[in-house]
Amino acid sequence: MDPEFIAAVAQVAAGEKVNIARFCREHGVSRGVFHKYLNRFRAEGAAAFTRRSTAPLHRPTALGASVAEAVLRARKELADEGLDNGPISICWRLENNGITPVPSQSTVYRILRTHGQIVPQPRKKPRTRRRFEYADPNGCWQIDGMEHYLAEGTKVCIIQILDDHSRLDVGTYAATGETTTATWAALQHAFAGHGLPVRLLSDNGLAFTGKHRGRMVELERHLAERGITSIAATPHHPQTCGKNERVHQTLQKWLAARPPADTLAELQELLDEYRQIYNHRRHQSLGGDTPQQRYDARPKAVAPTGPRRPSGTTTRPVSTTGVIAFSGCSIVLGRTWADRTATVYWQGDRVTVMIDDAVVRQLTLDRSVRYQRLTDQKPSTKS
Repeated sequence: MDPEFIAAVAQVAAGEKVNIARFCREHGVSRGVFHKYLNRFRAEGAAAFTRRSTAPLHRPTALGASVAEAVLRARKELADEGLDNGPISICWRLENNGITPVPSQSTVYRILRTHGQIVPQPRKKPRTRRRFEYADPNGCWQIDGMEHYLAEGTKVCIIQILDDHSRLDVGTYAATGETTTATWAALQHAFAGHGLPVRLLSDNGLAFTGKHRGRMVELERHLAERGITSIAATPHHPQTCGKNERVHQTLQKWLAARPPADTLAELQELLDEYRQIYNHRRHQSLGGDTPQQRYDARPKAVAPTGPRRPSGTTTRPVSTTGVIAFSGCSIVLGRTWADRTATVYWQGDRVTVMIDDAVVRQLTLDRSVRYQRLTDQKPSTKS
């Protein structure tokens, strides 16, 4: 507010002689504005010059207090149930509860912000990314283990198996640890309920894969026998298994809203309940469909018939006694090749070992023993 304008209004109100028309002309103010503030000053004093709100007195399109109450109640219900409780989930809950009209997501967001339920964090706004998913159900499953603790503090493992296309939870199982035995048991349950996937994607846990260690673990052999291709994520790149990492958060939140289980069997009961809720609840990444709806909407992908033979190449140092370690076995080459570096070519359990350009040994691994001794085969002459 112009100080000279304030002074002129105060002087006129005090009865002093001021040429209002000339003052308004010189200061670019209409006489109507001058008299408006003069009347306010006479009624309110100095408060007349305080900026007034420009908000409309009536908002015909504004939602009533009952809508705000319904939004806050829905958010609390979802939080108490351990479910996602953002604006989208709240809108779906209001729709299920018969609230009409359902407020928009932006309106729900404003209500939550106004009532201190959320604090805006512009820096955390996600960047737009292209999501990849397999075209058909069973085209690829993701598998991963998650640490969990029973009521008395015992650490256990929850193995989650997720269909990449539909986000369907095809198996969530409680186990004593992330072991090959537990993982294979979980997969067999999933196979029984949903058939075989074409591919299985995992991180680099030894229970799942030995690809980046130049070996094949027992689980990969089981998968290959059934024609399933095993895929391992790049080391230190959890984004590859992002769908499973995200569903871990959903499960952790749901379990945290309930008393911890005392036993592994009780934990499995909770996980079975969770799967039913998760698979039949609308999913934001699926355009509002449930995972079960998305899974049932398309024909299932089918793996090529016949067993697959995983293959690869790796290098191994030869010990001073002429032995290399490979895929959980000790392969004897002979002292002639001590302290050299061997290149191992493998497909399934069939192995060829070369040093420089010489074929040192060819064999099929005998999984019944660890020590793969030399039999009648004689090592090639050292070049």
